[in-house]
Amino acid sequence: MPLFRMDWIKIIPRAILLSLLLLGSGCMPETGPEQFKHQDIMTQARLNMVKTQIAGRGVNSPTVLEAMRRVERHLFVPMAERSFAYCDSALPIQQGQTISQPYIVGLMTELLQVQPGDKILEVGTGSGYQAAVLAQMGAQVFTLEIVEPLADIARATLQGLGYAEQVMVKAGDGFMGWPEHGPFDGIIITCAIHKVPPPLIEQLKPTGRIVLPLGQTLEYQTLTVVTKSESGQLTFRNVIGVVFVPMTGPHGFE
Repeated sequence: MPLFRMDWIKIIPRAILLSLLLLGSGCMPETGPEQFKHQDIMTQARLNMVKTQIAGRGVNSPTVLEAMRRVERHLFVPMAERSFAYCDSALPIQQGQTISQPYIVGLMTELLQVQPGDKILEVGTGSGYQAAVLAQMGAQVFTLEIVEPLADIARATLQGLGYAEQVMVKAGDGFMGWPEHGPFDGIIITCAIHKVPPPLIEQLKPTGRIVLPLGQTLEYQTLTVVTKSESGQLTFRNVIGVVFVPMTGPHGFE
């Protein structure tokens, strides 16, 4: 049963309609009616997201939690999806891609162990949300997106939100990395891949780490942390099972 009849939309004020959508999707912040009237809906939904979906599941890094409180996820999804921006799920974005579930963004960011001033390579820009979270934590982010129109959208969004100096966006094959800006303190891959790309291992600093969804099938991957020792040896740590959209291009699943 629908939450409201479609002919109501013409007479319901936008703020009330948005609150109804948030309530129906389970994303409504926990607040009473009087308090709710005087608070920004999206801000409260975002704070509630961090409290329940991220910190509530064990992401403890204060810098990660604060960054995710500040970065407005709804600005990184299409207008049609903004009412669901702070829900506990991935969402579709342009060009048939997705923005990851907030918890997964928080977990991967925590696993990367970002420090202010770190140089981070991201493979799979998507809408730019993960890059914005990393930049909010003080990282210098170099992010690659193989789908050029998506790279253009992400670049415009990030620049419009004031991240132009901290985030560089390039349309290109993430498997090959961005060697002219390496080596990197950390690398995050936000698409499914069946092996750790050798060029990225070369571009990773000693003691650096790669966080990625690693697996042989599109149906299931394992979120994995790969750490590079001073001597160049790699260690692998499996974290949780995940499902990501595949890496495309000549070295991807397709």
